[in-house]
Amino acid sequence: METTVTTKGQIVIPSSLRRKYGIKMGTRLVIEDDGEKIILWPITEKYIQRLQGSLEGSELIKTLEQKRGK
Repeated sequence: METTVTTKGQIVIPSSLRRKYGIKMGTRLVIEDDGEKIILWPITEKYIQRLQGSLEGSELIKTLEQKRGK
């Protein structure tokens, strides 16, 4: 698939991909640059569920609690 960038830097995501990934008007996207390509991650319920537990075992929760004084 191919699309063109407008003068405002906008692109059109083909409707088949919007349907496949649940992208609707107002859906937010995470834009990731891995050094070779740009990756768009739609922030949908499926995306959020996929992240559940991804920080388990990290020190993030402990650090956050310390900053909040718990």
